[in-house]
Amino acid sequence: MKKISRLFKEYYLFILAVVIVLAVWEWIVQSGKVPPFILPAPSGILDSLIENREMLMEDTWATLQESLLGFSISIIAGSALGIAMFFFRPIERMTYPAVLISQTIPTIALSPIFVMWFGYSIWSKVGIAVLTAFFPIVVSVYDGLNQHDKEYVDLLRSMGAKRMQIFRKVQLPMALPSIFSGLKLVAVFSVVGATIGEWLGADAGLGYYTRRMSGNLNAEAVFSAIFLLSILGMLFFVVVAIIEKRVLKWKFEREEKKHEVMG
Repeated sequence: MKKISRLFKEYYLFILAVVIVLAVWEWIVQSGKVPPFILPAPSGILDSLIENREMLMEDTWATLQESLLGFSISIIAGSALGIAMFFFRPIERMTYPAVLISQTIPTIALSPIFVMWFGYSIWSKVGIAVLTAFFPIVVSVYDGLNQHDKEYVDLLRSMGAKRMQIFRKVQLPMALPSIFSGLKLVAVFSVVGATIGEWLGADAGLGYYTRRMSGNLNAEAVFSAIFLLSILGMLFFVVVAIIEKRVLKWKFEREEKKHEVMG
């Protein structure tokens, strides 16, 4: 109860703003100021969620699988590359420009290529999710490892510590805040990437559902799928934030004490 009370105190303004926006939104549509086929009322979106719940559950499960796979592969491959770039300068010089160049290519332009390679299977969507989420984790790992305190490194070296010992004791712990910032971005981008892949070539998923419903001019169904996509993204983000709070418990305790002193 204390945690819920604290969360409410911290975010009550956001909750109030959401309630006001939904109330005004409902009034605008119900009063006829905006036609529902352009902007459906929140009540209409809720009705669509209930009416199409079975289909939406299947499509949500498909998008969840694609996002989780893309998220996991991005973390493993991106972290490995970021660490390799940190340890080996030739790898950094060879791969860092390529990683940057990959971000200049619009993801939507590469989607048809993944469809040609993997067809309409889950892996075409996973590939787009990985492509979307790969860059933030590589950069956050590499930059985080380079932000360590050199005085601690020099101290451990003077005590005879080896490179891997320095990495485990100093460089990796100091990089964790940056890494978790990247992970929170990846959590959202993996859902975005999977949805883009579904839009361009799929037979299941929330992206495929929105494309089909938009073709039928069913605004309520489109908005209901968008709502579920935002829920998925927030769920991923919250899970990463909870893990971050447990791993970096010392950091959050220090911030809480600082707020108590200032407030």
